[in-house]
Amino acid sequence: QVQLVESGGGLVQAGGSLRLACAASGRTFNLYAMGWFRQAPGKEREFVASISWNGGTTSYSDSAKGRFTISRDNAKNTLYLQMNGLKPEDTAVYYCARGKKPLTITPSEYDSWGQGTQVTVSS
Repeated sequence: QVQLVESGGGLVQAGGSLRLACAASGRTFNLYAMGWFRQAPGKEREFVASISWNGGTTSYSDSAKGRFTISRDNAKNTLYLQMNGLKPEDTAVYYCARGKKPLTITPSEYDSWGQGTQVTVSS
């Protein structure tokens, strides 16, 4: 089982940027698609973005498209989420996860999750 550790969250004003990172343990990071999800208080966990094993294909939710960029560095076993133009509605705990299937948006199709990092966007 891979261990995933997110970092980079924090408090930012609306319109600002943050870059989240997800460090993975082990030697199989480069074999799997990866994804970012988020969960706001009282809401279900929702898909944000996913990326194929080699970074060649990405997918975004409608809310993330055009503002967020998912990327990965397989040499560093690290997944990233660059978030620009942040809005108060982006406030949530952000999780990275390893996909059992390529580019899936369904949480149940991810088998390893990090502990999450809090992102708070003030208006």
